[in-house]
Formats: sequence, structure tokens, C-alpha cells
Amino acid sequence: MVGKLRLSGNRLSWPGLTVRLAKEFGFCYGVERAIDYAYETRVKFPDRRLFLTSEIIHNPRVNLRLREIGFEFLDGSYDSKLSWSDVTPRDVVLIPAFGVTTEELERLGAIGCLLVDTTCGSVLNVWRRVERCARDGYTCIIHGKYEHEETRATASRALLYPQGRYLIVRDLEETESVARYIEGRGQRDELLAQFARAVSAGFDPDAHLARIGMANQTTMLSSESLAVQDRIRRALIVREGESGLDECFRAFDTICSATQDRQDAVNEMMQDPPDVVIIIGGFNSSNTGHLTEICSEYAPTYHVENAEDVLDGARIRHLPVGAAAPEICEGWLAAGDVEIGITAGASTPDREIGRIVSRLLEIRHLPPVEI
Repeated sequence: MVGKLRLSGNRLSWPGLTVRLAKEFGFCYGVERAIDYAYETRVKFPDRRLFLTSEIIHNPRVNLRLREIGFEFLDGSYDSKLSWSDVTPRDVVLIPAFGVTTEELERLGAIGCLLVDTTCGSVLNVWRRVERCARDGYTCIIHGKYEHEETRATASRALLYPQGRYLIVRDLEETESVARYIEGRGQRDELLAQFARAVSAGFDPDAHLARIGMANQTTMLSSESLAVQDRIRRALIVREGESGLDECFRAFDTICSATQDRQDAVNEMMQDPPDVVIIIGGFNSSNTGHLTEICSEYAPTYHVENAEDVLDGARIRHLPVGAAAPEICEGWLAAGDVEIGITAGASTPDREIGRIVSRLLEIRHLPPVEI
């Protein structure tokens, strides 16, 4: 189905229905590599127990398939019954595309099991920059979600050096709190309370915000990461002046290229917005959520995990922007001619896009596509 869409200029039409597919979508190189490694590991070690520290990517269908072929999840997800205490030197453990914290890596090393590392190269690039900042005495301010596997792993790299520190900001609102403190307009106790779960142990804002190195979770919204970086930079200029900035500020653009490509593609699609947009990806997928944010500024947008979430022509199960749990929306698809834009997060295989298109044809009582 996706091949047919591509060959048709990313657009297919039927009576009353047009589907447009963004130019960049779905699996990125890092995700595809991680999944390939997982299947190759099953083939290579048919008689050994296989473990994943957590989801290999944020896609339930992919993770369930790995569970079916014998993978246990050490965090207990997908009804896994074995945990860290059950791993032996003979077992094989896959490190997900997000990576793992330094503590988890040390624990696996102490067990002596065989490791298959599928950490994405873009994530490794962020780690190298964070480690250099920590080595040189810069506190790392990380734009990301502190509960996300990748951000936790990135933050742990700042602690490889005794002088290393980190602080994680989720959005521009949290960034503003940090910036105000740097400018001398915030309260110490309030700042520490606000970021209690998002700073390194023993964090002292007076000492540890003296020199700052910026980094970000690779799947964050690019424009927001740049805005976070700029706000911290401006705060340091207020405190230090332009001449002192080079000594106390380092910044890098560490949004991965695949994330950027997918965001650019939906921005291009929204120059001529469709009537409705469907974004496909795990509800816990950061990059998918940001695609939803972009499109929702222009058209009614629905973030679904799979075709089963398209309940019928009147109801759709989706995750609204900023919501904690999915909801069912009534009257999501108008009668009459409609154009639907589709894209997918980096953890979504092409077949899920094809299933969505087939589901749309079904609810509109149109014949299935001949492939």
C-alpha cells in the first residue's frame, strides 16, 4: 500500500476520499536496525533466553511480536515474568534503541551476560557531547522528558565525571523558571522543589548553573529545543554579558535527522492542509506526539496507535495533544468528500500505514486497493 502511495505521488483518490501521505514517515534507520538486530539475535541464539531491558521502540505491535518469539522484558512489560534477578551469564540481553543508563550497563556487565547493543547512533552522538560538557565542568541542561528512557540514559552520562551535573527541562515553561533564576529573579527553594525529580543528586543551582552545556532528547520538537537553547543563552547574557558568554555556555543541535525530516515533511504538508490528519505511532512515542502537535495547529488531528483505533466512521480512539490517556472522539469524520493526511512516527512500520488506509476504505464502503 505504501509503495502504491509513493508511486502515485504520495496521494491516492477514490470517490469521496483522498489520502495524502507525508514525504517522510515511519521507520528511521536506527529503529529498523534495532528490530533487525532483535530478529537476528533470535536466529543466532535459538536455544538461549533473550531479554530486553525495556521496549525496544515505542510501538506496541512490534514489542508484542518480540514477546511472541521469546523475548522477556526486564521491566515487566508485556506480561513478562522474569526480572533482573533472573538473568544469568548464559543469557542474551538486548539494549533498546533508546540506550540504557550507566547504572544499568554496569549491572549487566557484572552479570556477565552477552549484550547486543541496538542504541541509536543519534543518541550516542548526544551522549558524547554530554560527556564532554561534564568532563569540562559544565552542567548539562537537557530538553526532554525526564521519565523517557533516552533522557534518563543521557542524563546518566553527565555523572561519569565527579563534577558532572544535569537538569532536565520538559518545555518552555520549565525553561523560563531556570532562566529567571539565572537572571537572579527566582527563589532557590521553589526551583529545587519544581525540579526535584529532574536534577542530579545534590544539585545546587547557585553553583551548578554557573556554566551550562545544552543537549536534548533526540525526538523532541526541533523548534522548541532551539527556543529552549535561546532562552538559556539570553539569561546568561543578562547575568554575564555578551563578552562572558563563551566561557559559560555551550550549545549543540542534537535533534536526530530522521526526527527533523518527519517534522519538516508535516510542516510542508500543512502548507496546504488536508481536512483531517491521522498520525500513527505508539501513545508513548515522543516523536509521534510532536508530529501531532505540529499538525493540530492547522487541521483536526488524531494520534492513533493502529487501525483498530479507527472504530468506525463516527468514532476514533486517539491521544489528544497534552492528554495523559487516549479518548474516543465522536463525529471525527465528516460526510461527503474528505481529504485525509497521514504520517507516522519513527517507530511505525509501513504495514501500519497500509492498514490505516485499508480501514478508511472499509468505513467509507469503498473497494479494497488492488496491490
